[in-house]
Amino acid sequence: MPAQLLYDADCGFCTRSAELLRSWGCGAEVVALQQVDLAALGVSEADALARIQYVDEAGRREGHAAIEAALSTGHRRPVRLLGRLLRLVPDRFAERAYDYVAAHRYALPGGTAACKMPESS
Repeated sequence: MPAQLLYDADCGFCTRSAELLRSWGCGAEVVALQQVDLAALGVSEADALARIQYVDEAGRREGHAAIEAALSTGHRRPVRLLGRLLRLVPDRFAERAYDYVAAHRYALPGGTAACKMPESS
């Protein structure tokens, strides 16, 4: 199974980010979560909507770890280097930064009201 990076095609910010990752030559097939069988990949819809998912034969990574994995296996050396640099950021900081961006994606370039994450109860 080729590696897949799953993004939310209903979110403009996510779609623009996915297009950027595609153009950089990340090391995964960048595909909308709405176009795959999530259950077959072992990914819940809630998880896929909350955080970008990277799935390969080794398993699943999400959020900042998914982006790092996709970049680290990129087709171009500068892309792989960027992924490796992301590994140097402590997980707790990278996770907080990713969560902040995800929570505010509706206000970022390309974002719309449809990108807003549902309030957690």
